[in-house]
Amino acid sequence: MAGHFEATPGGGAAVALDEVEISILRSLAVQLLELIGPGDTPADGEDPLAALFAEGPSKPPSDPALARLFPDAYGGPDGSAPQEKSEEELRELSAEFRRFTENDLRSRKREDALAVVRTLDALSPAGSGGAVLTLTADECRSWLGSLNDLRLTIGTRLEVSDEDEGEDGSLYRLPDSDPRKPMVMAYLWLGALQETLVESLMP
Repeated sequence: MAGHFEATPGGGAAVALDEVEISILRSLAVQLLELIGPGDTPADGEDPLAALFAEGPSKPPSDPALARLFPDAYGGPDGSAPQEKSEEELRELSAEFRRFTENDLRSRKREDALAVVRTLDALSPAGSGGAVLTLTADECRSWLGSLNDLRLTIGTRLEVSDEDEGEDGSLYRLPDSDPRKPMVMAYLWLGALQETLVESLMP
């Protein structure tokens, strides 16, 4: 179990983490929360139901990492682009889609990151300052979402390409003196955690 997730009864998963790994995961999740930003809470006297239907932004975020987390629905690198639509029409479609979906998407990503923090904070220390993290099926889904968001964010900051990630890619050949090395190691480690969590949830 050390270093990788294993399936548990009831559709959950468990992984043994040492004290440093717990600290790194918690710190990254908190930084992700700060990047995503606080939730929109109703002001005093404001109808909470009306706040649920408040429109979100229509333009993509200027921060490249946030733009990766909240990409355009149409025409972007991750979006589907109907061939019969012009670029201007695609921008309008993306803006309309973003207005009515980004707030909910931000809320979901925020809840996923909060779930990571809460489950780590609830750990009971085991030997040598480490602990076994045991997740329910719902918590596994939150962890999968946050692990993916963290990798997208770090990958964007590092400007990682598909070629970089291969076994012969440049990420595996960075010298220890490279200032990117710690974040690259975190990026690769998060990928391994994500992969074993997915495998543990497969029937």
